[in-house]
Amino acid sequence: MTLFSPRGLVVAFVAASLDGALAFFPNCVGSYLPQAACNTSLSFMERASSIVASFTLTDVVVNLGTSSPGMDYAGIPPYRWWSEALHGVALSPGTFFASSGEFSYATSFPEPINLGATFDDPLVHSVASVISTEARAFSNANRAGLDFFTPNINPFKDPRWGRGQETPGEDPLHISRYVYQLVTGLQGGVGPDPYFKIIANCKHFAGYDLENWNGTNRMAFDAIISTQDLAEFYTPSFQSCVRDAKVGSVMCSYNSVNGIPSCANRYLLQDIIRDYFQLGDDQWITADCNAILNVFDPHNYTTNLAEAAALSIQAGTDLDCGTTYPGILAHAVDQNLVAETDVRTALTRLYGSLVRLGFFDEPSVQPYRQLGWKDVNTPTAQKLAYTAAVEGMVLLKNDGTLPLSKKTKTIAVIGPWANATNQLLGNYEGIAPFLVTPLDGFKAAGFSVKFANGTGISSNDTSGFGAAIAATSHADAIVFVGGIDETIESEGMDRMNITWPGNQLDLIGELAKQGKPLVVIQMGGGQVDDSALKANPAVGAILWGGYPSQSGGAALADVVSGKAAPAGRLPITQYPADYVDQIPMTDMALRPNASTGSPGRTYKWYTGTPIFEFGHGLHYTNFSFSWSSTPAASYDIQTLVSSAKSNNVEFLDAAPLETFKVKVKNTGHIASDYVALLFSNTTAGPSPAPLKQLISYTRVHGVAAGKTAVAALNVTLGAIARVDEQGNSVLFPGTYDIWLDTTGALKHSFHLTGSSVQIATWPQPSSN
Repeated sequence: MTLFSPRGLVVAFVAASLDGALAFFPNCVGSYLPQAACNTSLSFMERASSIVASFTLTDVVVNLGTSSPGMDYAGIPPYRWWSEALHGVALSPGTFFASSGEFSYATSFPEPINLGATFDDPLVHSVASVISTEARAFSNANRAGLDFFTPNINPFKDPRWGRGQETPGEDPLHISRYVYQLVTGLQGGVGPDPYFKIIANCKHFAGYDLENWNGTNRMAFDAIISTQDLAEFYTPSFQSCVRDAKVGSVMCSYNSVNGIPSCANRYLLQDIIRDYFQLGDDQWITADCNAILNVFDPHNYTTNLAEAAALSIQAGTDLDCGTTYPGILAHAVDQNLVAETDVRTALTRLYGSLVRLGFFDEPSVQPYRQLGWKDVNTPTAQKLAYTAAVEGMVLLKNDGTLPLSKKTKTIAVIGPWANATNQLLGNYEGIAPFLVTPLDGFKAAGFSVKFANGTGISSNDTSGFGAAIAATSHADAIVFVGGIDETIESEGMDRMNITWPGNQLDLIGELAKQGKPLVVIQMGGGQVDDSALKANPAVGAILWGGYPSQSGGAALADVVSGKAAPAGRLPITQYPADYVDQIPMTDMALRPNASTGSPGRTYKWYTGTPIFEFGHGLHYTNFSFSWSSTPAASYDIQTLVSSAKSNNVEFLDAAPLETFKVKVKNTGHIASDYVALLFSNTTAGPSPAPLKQLISYTRVHGVAAGKTAVAALNVTLGAIARVDEQGNSVLFPGTYDIWLDTTGALKHSFHLTGSSVQIATWPQPSSN
């Protein structure tokens, strides 16, 4: 099999040479470091404080930028805080790939939108563990930092968002569970002691899901968000990240929220992130790159840069991914706009995290400094990347065309993604060790392949149609591989429509006339309106492939051929094309609104008919379901809360309601995974209520034909609580209907009895 090597990528950040494998680590032996900095018997904050105390104010502020120069007289080397690892060690200012040989590539996993489609929490954790192992190996070779600006956990609320591919989907509970697994995998546990593996960074806080749409730019956008929506939708993933997974850092966003730029917003950063979500003294907040500058221009929230820097420090932003802090903060102190102690606190937090990473300790006393090139792109990592690609495939439509008949020997592989290479990676990518194109994947699967692009992603040129049709003449089946890519959806660029771009649908229409089994593989992170394909009987199957990365072509071919069985679920809603005419991207409200014409957002509130709904996903087999034991008919609210308190559950929203166990029997002939999704709705509590909401999920692996497995669905009190207009989570008495899967394959109703109890109290914004 021919594997495409991405060595031809233009790599802006590749270092010409890097000498000294551990050159960027401080040396406690014979150095100028303060003695306390190297004293492992002291707390990490005591050690960090000793370093910062030795700095002048000028030295402090110049080290609060993303490219920190360190300080020679104190033994502190330069350090770059900005590295990336969204779905593998990635190109970034702080990460350097070699031009060849060792450290010239790293394992590239599927984009988060694909990982979200797996609904497989253990898989996400395993992927993150591999990424952090490889990140540490790069760091030990002086090719990366120890802090990685990942993950992006803003809910994928609007289908036009250019960065939706970076997220695991649209549902708050799903994203919250995803980020917990990802962050604990990246960092080496829940606030691991004594050493973090790497520091992760949850971004972008808060209400960030617009790039550049219809003249509105993310740098200047003011997101108007109700307290209810902020608590219920925009922040649960950050609560999971900070409070539960204990992430090392958070990033504030470019946009304003209710008139105040996020990075200068004390309510967001102090009241919510630090006080309510409990971000600790050794955990820090960074501004998105140049977001401190944006507080002044274009937000015009202050009259000058010094005020912007001062307000941001006072709000809790410790690091400037930019140059405003290093250039202006000392002047802000001189002008009494901010106290010097606040500035020193920011650097102490940053250095405190480096202490917890073992940055100042000898390699022999902590485990991660032993990782090296041998730990990058291992056979286990390669297998995991392939498994993740397979598990993230979602079968949207199938009339029996898939898996392809064993009699199928020759296939025509057509479309602008048919021989995709770099497209497979998506954004925030690294350099993969290899890329299996769809074309080569089908060849490796044993098919004789006829190939033609036919058209481009956004092309209206039909001159390639003839070659595409000709390629089908001797084929037993046709596979069209197209959709959207980074030329359509990307950072800094939102979509104006959600239709198939260019003339791809026209080409598919011509292929459909050839009288051959036709499979359409839809690629890209955001969804496009598949209504024409769904309605066309000549289109036998639609498979969503997203951005499956290095083994993407192999995964696609194995699913189409039947070597692997699809079981992924859509982590987002596929809306009809006219959805974009019904609600502007700038409308942050979730609930339907008759006065504005909004039909509502996400599966929880959308009152229209989706083309394919959140959670949709077909299989190559059939399943039947039954309760492992009959669920309870009622739960007393006071008893639930009392039990949680007596068991010392720290946060009532995390306390258990019930584990609903479902018997999943494979009644077909093909072994398959099954993703169990448990939904609920109720009219108890504030009106309007969501149409439905996901309250639990799990993935059951490898259910053999004729066999039965049990899906254990853990439901917490927070999952069934309602959020009131003040943002408080409340258990309300009433009837709750629950059902399995989007089809309602298994149903049950229970009652919450007793009186309502507020299980979480949301911090209220200041009247000022």
